[in-house]
Amino acid sequence: MMITRRDVLTASAAGVALSAACLVPRALAQTLAKTAHILTGFTPGLQDGLARLVAGQMKDYAETIVVENRPGAAGRIAVEAVKTADADGSMMLFAPLGFMMLFPHVYKTLRYQPRDFTPVSTVASTPTLLTVGSKVPADVTTVVDFVAWCRANPKFATYGTAGAGTTLHFLGATFGRTAGFDFLHVPYQGNGAIQDLVKGEIASAIMPVGSSLGLVRSGQLRALATTGPRRCPFVPAVPTVREAGYPSLEDLTWYAFFVPAKTPASIVEKLNAAIQAAMRTDEVRAGMEKLAVEPDAVAMGDFARLIASESDRWKEIVQATGFVPTD
Repeated sequence: MMITRRDVLTASAAGVALSAACLVPRALAQTLAKTAHILTGFTPGLQDGLARLVAGQMKDYAETIVVENRPGAAGRIAVEAVKTADADGSMMLFAPLGFMMLFPHVYKTLRYQPRDFTPVSTVASTPTLLTVGSKVPADVTTVVDFVAWCRANPKFATYGTAGAGTTLHFLGATFGRTAGFDFLHVPYQGNGAIQDLVKGEIASAIMPVGSSLGLVRSGQLRALATTGPRRCPFVPAVPTVREAGYPSLEDLTWYAFFVPAKTPASIVEKLNAAIQAAMRTDEVRAGMEKLAVEPDAVAMGDFARLIASESDRWKEIVQATGFVPTD
């Protein structure tokens, strides 16, 4: 039976989606004889912070684990490097699921496919946050208010994200189309959208919760909605998009480990067991709280089906926006 996106969103939000490999005895996880490498596709930030946090507790997997940032081509350089690496468990990719479920629909020439990798485990998830800054009047405090303001001020109805062709980009495009106004996308690199939002250069931003949490808590930015299936524990007063009347925007960003497709099942199981053991530690749970993400391990079997289901959903979303795939 095909797992539905709603099933996984709900299970993840409730914290009940546990990896089946949690039951693998620790004795099976013999230490890898060579240095293990975890590649991420961006400059230092949330992604490599999560990778280092989990890697620091994967003591049964390898004596030495090195986390490497290989930015470039929207993260694709790191993905391609892992695709062609030795399938012996020594090279892993740590990435958001968008690399597998979205990129095949936004790039004309993608030098990899999801089938080139074995999904090992998700480790964390986060909803997206719609925030507004000083460019938007102070009496705009809800999604309904913001939609009305955007319709009345079309020249100023802008939203920033971490880049064109990302899930954040398409969430904003879907929001504008669903709400009936022209929502101009302004792409940035890294956390640049939040910086310009504070300056009043753009009206809003659609970014992961952690990117603006401190500014929201200090009152410099106003959070209007989160995209998770339930209220985010880091901003519990902020309604969900479903509560705001836009259930089609419901979404979570998952971060996960992948290895080359031909990696033996025994190695995948050992790696999964090491990841799950790391996630049970107080150090990892406390570290994730500081990063404003929630521990979230989707079971191995469900993980592969989740990627397939999400890929179909994002294909429809991309096509509905009229986005033209790029090189």
